[in-house]
Amino acid sequence: MSSSEESIRLAAGDVELTVHPQNGCRIASLIIGGTEVLRQGDRYGCFPMVPWCGRVRNGEFSNGDVHHQLPLNSPPHAIHGTGRDTAWRTARANKSEAALTYDLADPWPYTGRVTQAFALAEDALTLTMTVETYGTSFPAQAGWHPWFLRNLGSGDDVRIDYSAQWQERRGDDHLPTGQRITPLAGPWDDCFAMPDGVAVTLTWPEQLELTVSSRAEWVVIYDEEDEAVCVEPQSGPPNGLNTHPQLVTPIEPLEIATTWAWRRL
Repeated sequence: MSSSEESIRLAAGDVELTVHPQNGCRIASLIIGGTEVLRQGDRYGCFPMVPWCGRVRNGEFSNGDVHHQLPLNSPPHAIHGTGRDTAWRTARANKSEAALTYDLADPWPYTGRVTQAFALAEDALTLTMTVETYGTSFPAQAGWHPWFLRNLGSGDDVRIDYSAQWQERRGDDHLPTGQRITPLAGPWDDCFAMPDGVAVTLTWPEQLELTVSSRAEWVVIYDEEDEAVCVEPQSGPPNGLNTHPQLVTPIEPLEIATTWAWRRL
């Protein structure tokens, strides 16, 4: 492990993980056997979505009878939370594990703490995230937005395999309409329900197989760009602050985890 204010580097065997605390506690790089698997760039890698995931319709949500307006950072909606735009503090770090935190603050209307932890092994990466309140209960979501390279530099493009119980029909505003439909063929910018837990496998033929799994029940798959594909496990669907509110209370934090497990082909 090596670290500085700009980066934390974890290693396990020939696997290297780089995290940038100052850039939203984003995973900047995951190198497996000398091959980078994440799209590079300050907006890419893999960022945490917290305290909400995806779009919030018109940036509006309510906590009981209290109405809130979030900044419209993807007009006409608010998207992907505030964690990716925040500098995080390193709580601990060693050769293959790290934990970082940040305090919820404006423009999020409630106070609390978010913790993201990383545990790297030679064949897997486990990510966990916890959202706690400093007092008032509030609805929240958490998840991850990785940008996996469509092509690893040689060979065929990645193949995405999954089995979902249903797909949330997407409206013209890119938000779920509330209608459940049989999963459709891609391209996708869509939310899928997996009540038994998220399981999506990415296969780069003759190179690498990587499975994204989580006990969470929701995943967004996005593959509308040429360079990368996204598999986003999250605690609720887009606009979930309004449609599937999950309360963070003083005795019950929001907790979510995901594991990326891989094998060489």
